[in-house]
Amino acid sequence: MTRKTSQIFIPILSILTALFVSSLIIIIVGRDPVMIFQKMFHATIGSAYGTGQVIFRMTTLILVGLAVALPFQVKLFNIGAEGQLQMGTFAAALTGAVLPASLPAIPAITLCILSAMGAGACWGLLAGILKVRFGVNEVIATIMLNFIAQGITGYLLTYHFAMPSTVHTQPIINAATIPAISSITGLFAKSPANLSALFSPCVALLFWVILFKSRFGYEMRATGLQPDAAKYGGINTGLHTLAAMSIGGAAAGFGAANIMLGYKHYYEAGMTGGIGFTGIAVALLAGAHPLWILLSAFFFGILEYGGLTVNAYIPKDIFMVIEAITILLVIAFSALGKRL
Repeated sequence: MTRKTSQIFIPILSILTALFVSSLIIIIVGRDPVMIFQKMFHATIGSAYGTGQVIFRMTTLILVGLAVALPFQVKLFNIGAEGQLQMGTFAAALTGAVLPASLPAIPAITLCILSAMGAGACWGLLAGILKVRFGVNEVIATIMLNFIAQGITGYLLTYHFAMPSTVHTQPIINAATIPAISSITGLFAKSPANLSALFSPCVALLFWVILFKSRFGYEMRATGLQPDAAKYGGINTGLHTLAAMSIGGAAAGFGAANIMLGYKHYYEAGMTGGIGFTGIAVALLAGAHPLWILLSAFFFGILEYGGLTVNAYIPKDIFMVIEAITILLVIAFSALGKRL
């Protein structure tokens, strides 16, 4: 099996196998899997509102998936997309709240997004510095930084920035909000899908160009494949490690455009909801390829919202099982394919 064939065949086989196993679980709990999946289909991409919900979830999943995928090309496992997203969302919320109310929309949105990307990039860069300078494993560093991000944002929110009698920050100015798609086009029936959904595919395309159509991306991939040979060839491997972690962190921070600027319009505790961890699954299913992440995020977006729509019939946790089984099968089939 060629590498390109395996990139397509393994995810498809993993998804089909996971759906088969989940069907058995649904039968065990006393429900008809065909009926469950039909209801889930009609409630998600089978309706305008459901499609908007899937797009809303897919938008952030693309960005956090890219935050994992780019470092993965340098053989770095970024587990910190959750913390990077959290720091980025908090930074965007504070920026949007202090901007002058008279500021036009484009500069207001741009400043909020740049602050979110900057905060996410700095949080990712910190893990890169620990890796390059002190040899700290990036998995350990990013996991610990997730907890630190949670602690910092929780402390600042509780003791400094929460509005009286609330658990959220002051709302951002109106000019910094990203309009919902339904408010402009009438599509998606007042779902939370917003215009930031147009940004994430562009970011995925940009990452693909950087990785596979530029010298910088070639050097980055060379650093991941053969670091010693790359260093011998004059490539600054440490620089590419730092770049991969910081660019990945910036992508995760960009997710604030969807969940905060386009939906909540303020920061509250728990608003990231573990999206960064789901991004790991999105990246793994896509084989860390920027363009395949679009389809992977779409699949997980359906599972994320679909589990809620059929929660009256079966526990939504079953769909978390589908996600987990899918990733385990991707890893297992990939390892098996290398042995054959």
